[in-house]
Amino acid sequence: MQVYNTLKRRKEEFIPLKPGKVDMYVCGVTVYDYCHLGHARAYIVFDMIRRYLLHKGYRVNYVQNFTDIDDKIIRKAAESGQSYQEISEKFIQEYFADFNRLGIMPATSYPRATEHIADIIRLIEKLLAKKHAYAAGGDIYYDVRSFPAYGKLSGRRLGDNEAGARAAANADKKDPLDFALWKAAKPGEPSWPSPWGQGRPGWHIECSCMSMQQFGASFDIHGGGQDLIFPHHENEIAQSEGATGQPYVKYWLHNGFVNINDEKMSKSLGNFFAIRDILQKYDAEVLRFFILSTHYRSPINFSEEQLDEAQKGLDKLYKTAGAVAATPHELKPDYSEYEKEFTQFMDDDFNSAGAIGVLFKLAKFCSGEILGRKTLRDLGGVLGLLQNKERNRPAANNIPPEISELAEQRAAAKKNKDFALADRLRAEILAGGYNIKDTPQGFVINKI
Repeated sequence: MQVYNTLKRRKEEFIPLKPGKVDMYVCGVTVYDYCHLGHARAYIVFDMIRRYLLHKGYRVNYVQNFTDIDDKIIRKAAESGQSYQEISEKFIQEYFADFNRLGIMPATSYPRATEHIADIIRLIEKLLAKKHAYAAGGDIYYDVRSFPAYGKLSGRRLGDNEAGARAAANADKKDPLDFALWKAAKPGEPSWPSPWGQGRPGWHIECSCMSMQQFGASFDIHGGGQDLIFPHHENEIAQSEGATGQPYVKYWLHNGFVNINDEKMSKSLGNFFAIRDILQKYDAEVLRFFILSTHYRSPINFSEEQLDEAQKGLDKLYKTAGAVAATPHELKPDYSEYEKEFTQFMDDDFNSAGAIGVLFKLAKFCSGEILGRKTLRDLGGVLGLLQNKERNRPAANNIPPEISELAEQRAAAKKNKDFALADRLRAEILAGGYNIKDTPQGFVINKI
């Protein structure tokens, strides 16, 4: 299996640090507002990657944090007259409401920044002791020039004017790129005691601390959107490796941007879509199908026309997944080639777009044959698709769901050589007014 490693700027063979086990950390949301389409893409993508690793037989420890203290949360709390805890808890619950609908598997754990304040302080103390950090103006900053490898993820050099222009000007800092590890408390803001006085952690140090608390100094996969490569992930590397002297992450994976009608999604442009708004018009699985129909590293262009096409494509797959073959194949079908091709695409840097193309080829070939339908659903399940049991029920000839369910149970009984049960189920189907005929490719149901 090959994965594209942002750190090396090339595809590499995937070999986890511990055989058979994958430790995976994905940057979570800052919980001050409803989640948007960019969040949907990121978490659907890494859910797909996690599902495929599980399919390959790996044990996956999947961690996704919540940033529950931040300038934006504090500002939202002040505007609403609520506490920062009330704001963060509200939007954590809204996160789960949105992503449960999108079929995102629950993470192994969801650490929160405020649960790790003492750990963060200890990590900052270690960076101070190793001369990677310094105090200035009541704050603690990371000294980027103390870490010679700074820029290895993003490709930026310390002297780049562009990089310097992006850094906030602050006369207390040695270098414009130096970033805050600890921020001194401001009047009326939440704060915690520390050796440097009341304050709160910076954003970057939180993820370094939470990931290393979960996995130790080094782990396999760190994921997030391309917008996090610099400065967030670059800073995580500097902090973590500066503190431990060990390689922080083996494989860095980043999903591409979301464009809206060929323009980058942005609140300032007014083309910003909350997930819940999209799901008022479209089924959640349609959004998932749409996102996975593009390779995760490529930009994706969102429009209602694109979602309408995704709806049609998903409906076509469900029609086959739930159909009963009207005419049997002349020869016993072999679906192993489709499974092999699906695996080849997914082994090539999680190419879900290619894998979905295989699902359409399989659907066209199998024409509702029972084993073909099962193979289609099984492969779709690797992507988190085609698992809606109601939509999966055979619908040909307007067969009632309860009759189709009896037919599926009978097929399973015959496979298990429980012929007495199969005969009883056949009698129930006949009593319901339907006949069932066995073929080499499965059963066909017709109204009597």
